[in-house]
Amino acid sequence: MAQAPTTYETYVQQFRALEERLRLPTWLQERRREALGRFLSLGFPTARRGNEPWKYTDLRPLAATPFQEPPQEERIPSRLSLLPRSPGWDTVTVVAGATHSRHLRPDGAWVGDLRKALAEAPQALEEHLARYAIYHDDAFAALNTALFQDLVVVMVPPGIAVRRPLHVAFVAPDAPLPYAQYPRLLVLVGREARLILVESYLGLAPGPYMTDAVTEVFLGEGASLEHYRLLLEEGAYHIGLLRMRQERDAHLRSLFFGRGCRIGRNDVRVELDGPGGEAYLWGLYVTQGQEHLDNYINIDHIKPHCTSRLIYRGILDGSSHAIFGGTVYVRPGAVKTDAEQEDKNLLLSPEAEVDSKPSLEIYADDVKCGHGAAAGALAQDALFYMRSRGLDEATATLLLIKGFAAAVLDEVRLPRLRTFLEQATVAALPRLKALS
Repeated sequence: MAQAPTTYETYVQQFRALEERLRLPTWLQERRREALGRFLSLGFPTARRGNEPWKYTDLRPLAATPFQEPPQEERIPSRLSLLPRSPGWDTVTVVAGATHSRHLRPDGAWVGDLRKALAEAPQALEEHLARYAIYHDDAFAALNTALFQDLVVVMVPPGIAVRRPLHVAFVAPDAPLPYAQYPRLLVLVGREARLILVESYLGLAPGPYMTDAVTEVFLGEGASLEHYRLLLEEGAYHIGLLRMRQERDAHLRSLFFGRGCRIGRNDVRVELDGPGGEAYLWGLYVTQGQEHLDNYINIDHIKPHCTSRLIYRGILDGSSHAIFGGTVYVRPGAVKTDAEQEDKNLLLSPEAEVDSKPSLEIYADDVKCGHGAAAGALAQDALFYMRSRGLDEATATLLLIKGFAAAVLDEVRLPRLRTFLEQATVAALPRLKALS
C-alpha cells in the first residue's frame, strides 16, 4: 500500500476501523485495499495546471478540511418532507451510511443492503461492484470504494417490468463536526427488464461536510431505465459519480436536477456498448449566492447504430459559478452514430459566471454529431412583449424563467416529481421565491 501523506492519515485510520468492524469477504477486502492505495497515490485533484477535468473547480477548500467519520444515526430524521414523496413509490432511505427500509420488496425487483447482498447475491455483487466506476484513475471513486459503509443494490430479473417507481434517498444528517459520507448504489437491470428509479441526496446540515457518492448502473440487452438524480445538498462539498453501461438495444432516460452547493460536481459517464442503444440525458441546475456546480458529462459510443441526446439548462444568480463540460466520444467502427449535445444558460446577475465547453471526439465515418452552447440574460424583447399584454415586470420575469426551465422539467414523467422540481426551482432562487 502506498505511503499516506500526513493530510490523508485520517482516511487511512477510518479505513482500518471499517476493515475491523465490517468483516467483509476476501475479494471485497482486497478490492477496498487496492482502492485505498489508488486514492493515496492519486490524492485529491487540486492541481491548477494540467488538470483539464477539474480546470474550473478549485478543490483546495475540500482537501484542506479534516472530515471525520459520519455520525451514527439509529433512526430516520423527521425532516424528510424536504424530499419528493408519493404513495405510489417504494422508498429506501440511507442516513449517513445506514440503510433503512430493509424489508422492502418492490414488485418484481430485488433490493438489499450490503449484508443482504453478500448473503443472497454474492456472485452478482462480485461481478459488478466497482466494475463501472473505475477507481484506478479517479480519486473520488477510489475513496468511496475504500470507505463506503453500506450500499443499496437493486436488481431487476430479465423480462420483469417493475411498475412502481423506486426512490433511493441518501440523507446527510445534521452534525456539528465536518464529516464525510460515502453513498453507494448499484443498479442491475436484466435483459428486457424495466425500472423507474429516483435517486436523491438531501442535506440537513448547514455544512461543511462532504458527500462522495458513486452510482453504478448496468442495463442488459433490451433493458429500459427511467432515472432521476436530485442534488439537494446546499451546504455540502458534493462529488457525485454516475457510471452507466448499456448493452444492445438498451434504452436510458436520465434527468439530473441540481441546486447549488458549496462545491458540487455532477460527473456522468455513459457507455453505449451494444448496437441500437439509446441514451437521453437532461439536466437543470440552479445556483445563487457563492454556490458552485460543475457538470462533467461524457457519453462513449463504443458500438454502431447508437443514439444519444444531452440537453442541459442552467439558471445562475448572485455571484455563483457553473460549469458544463465533457465529451461525446465516437470510437472507431461506431458508424451510424447519432449524437447531439447542448447547454444553455440563463444569467440573472452580472456577477454570475458559467464556463461551457461541450466537445466531440469522432473516430468513425458516417456519423451525425453536433454540439452547441449559449449563455445570456433574459430576452428584453420577450419581456417587453409580455408587459405589453398587461403583465407586470415581476410576473413576466417569473414566467420567462419557468419557461426556460420547462425545456427540461417537461421531460419528467412522474407528476408528483415534476411538481416538486418546479417548486424546488423557484425555492432555489430568492428573487423567484419572492415573486411566486
